[in-house]
Amino acid sequence: MTTPSASPPPAPAPTDPAPQAAAPAPRRRLPLLLAAGAVVAAAGLAAVYGIAGLGGNATPAECRATEAVVQRIAPLTTGEVAAVAPARPPRLLPDLAFQDGAGKPLRLSDWRGKTVLLNLWATWCVPCRKEMPALDALQARLGSDRFQVVAINIDTRNTDKPQAWLQEVGSTRLAYFADPSAKVFQELKAVGKAFGMPTTLLVDPHGCEIASLAGPAEWASPDALKLVEAARGP
Repeated sequence: MTTPSASPPPAPAPTDPAPQAAAPAPRRRLPLLLAAGAVVAAAGLAAVYGIAGLGGNATPAECRATEAVVQRIAPLTTGEVAAVAPARPPRLLPDLAFQDGAGKPLRLSDWRGKTVLLNLWATWCVPCRKEMPALDALQARLGSDRFQVVAINIDTRNTDKPQAWLQEVGSTRLAYFADPSAKVFQELKAVGKAFGMPTTLLVDPHGCEIASLAGPAEWASPDALKLVEAARGP
């Protein structure tokens, strides 16, 4: 975004013609300084968010292999998973920090080498209650050393409530993960990947985004199973 700036006020009419050749210099210097500042700011954003190139359309080197996976799953975003958005281009996701049910610190990078369906949920989220049994069934069907559903609770109060909530909705196969600070949501929101609850991302074994979904889906449906199997690969 370019910040408008006022042009310098016109110089008063000179009484001596000799200095006129030097007068335009301050006018040229201001745009150059503004341009340099914009480049520095863009470089800072690239460093923070992993944006490759000012246009934002280049795939980072670590995610180039993910492009083939995105192409493979794109035709399968139909039916129950029609709202799933393939990553174009795929990006390396933030190394999200959260914890398991015993309070052990974890990071998304702990799942390197495995395809992950990352889901953010909360007990106050009505669509999450409907979606959770399907996520549980997906884990039961496809969970392995190559794929896992990682569902992270972001309740910031009553931190013992979410595990009881999972039992209420009949979830028995999902491991419990939580971030009581809800920082994982804020980090994904900062890179344009979280807008509400639930939020779901398909992540490849290198930590790159394959696809994302804002809202719930029937993850145990045949449409979803085909999509996840294609993302996981043979």
